[in-house]
Amino acid sequence: MKRYQIILALGVMFVTAISCKQSEEKKLLSQEKSEVSVKEQVKTAVLQMQTIDREVEYPANIKAWEEVHFAPATPGRIEHFYVDVADVVSKGQTLVQMDKSQLLQSELQLKNLETEYKRAKTLYEAGSYAQQAYDQIKTQYEVAKTSYEYLSTNTVLKAPFSGIVSGKYFEDGEMYSGTPVATIGKAAVLSLVEIDMLKAIVSIPESYFPLIKKGVMTNVVADVYPDKKFSGVVNIVYPVIDPNSRTFDVEIKIGNKNNFLRPGMFVRITLHLGKAEAFALPDYAILKTQGSNERYVFVNENGVAKRIVVTLGARYNDLIEVISSDLKPEMEVVVEGQGRLIDGMAIAVVKADTTVSEN
Repeated sequence: MKRYQIILALGVMFVTAISCKQSEEKKLLSQEKSEVSVKEQVKTAVLQMQTIDREVEYPANIKAWEEVHFAPATPGRIEHFYVDVADVVSKGQTLVQMDKSQLLQSELQLKNLETEYKRAKTLYEAGSYAQQAYDQIKTQYEVAKTSYEYLSTNTVLKAPFSGIVSGKYFEDGEMYSGTPVATIGKAAVLSLVEIDMLKAIVSIPESYFPLIKKGVMTNVVADVYPDKKFSGVVNIVYPVIDPNSRTFDVEIKIGNKNNFLRPGMFVRITLHLGKAEAFALPDYAILKTQGSNERYVFVNENGVAKRIVVTLGARYNDLIEVISSDLKPEMEVVVEGQGRLIDGMAIAVVKADTTVSEN
C-alpha cells in the first residue's frame, strides 16, 4: 500500500511538470507571435553608388544684362522725348531733353568766369596778379565748370549703352517731380535695357558649391519656345551661402543675338557638371515633411527604421539623386511601406530587392 502511494505521487508530480512546461512554451510562443505582429512590414532595396552624367535644372526669370532708369537730379519740366517705348537706341544717343533754363544760366556764368580766369592767369604768369586772388578766381571757375557739366548731364539725357526703351512715364511738357513710378518702384522719366545679352540668377543647394565654377556651360529653354535651345554660361558664383535656405546664387550669362528672349520671361536652366558618383532612389521612396520642404528616407538598421534627412539633386528617368552624409553603400533603403513608419519603429523586411539601379 505504501509503495503504491509513492508511485502515485511520483506520477502526479510528472504530469504536473509536463503541464507546466507546455504552458510555458505556449506563453513564449504567444509572446513571439505578438512581437512579430507589432513589427511594420516593409520592402527594401540595397543602396549602391552609381556613375551618372550630372545635370541639374532650375527655373529662373530672365533679366536684362544692363538696365537704367533715367531720372534728373532735380525736378523740372520735360521739354522733349526723342524716343518712345520699344525704340532701339545706340550708345550716346540723346533720349530726353529737360528744361534748359538752369543750364543756360550756368553756361553764361561759366563763360564769364572763364574769361576772368584766363585774364587772371595771364597776369599771374607775368607776375602782376596776387597769388591769393588768382587761387580764388581759379577755384570759382572750376566750381562753375563742374556745376555746368553736372547740369548738362541732367538736362540732356543720353544712352550709356545700346539697347531698347522699355518704359516711358511722362509726355512732352509734363513736370518731373521725383516721385517713384509705381510700376518700377523708382523715380524715372525713361527706362532703357540691353537685351542682346541677358542674365538669370538661380539659387543652387550648397552641396553643389564645389562643382559650380565660372565658365560652366548651360542650356536654357523657354516655355514660349519649346523647340529652341539657348546657350548660357556661369558668369558669377556668389561666395556666400544663405544659412536659411542652404543655397547660393549663381549668375548665368545668356546670349540673345536674335532677340528671341526678353527680360521677364520664364526659363529652365540646365547646368552640366560632368560625371559623378551619386546615390539615386525611386521618387516614391522619398518622403516630404508636411508643412516644410524637408525630404527624408528610411533605412533598415538592424530591424529598426532609421530616418535620414536628404537633399534632392537631379532626376534621372524615374530616379532622383539623394544627398546626405548619413547614407552609405549597402544600406537597405525602405522603398515600400515607408509612409507608415516613424523613427525608431521596429520593422520586418518582407522581401528585399537586390539593388537600387538606374533604368
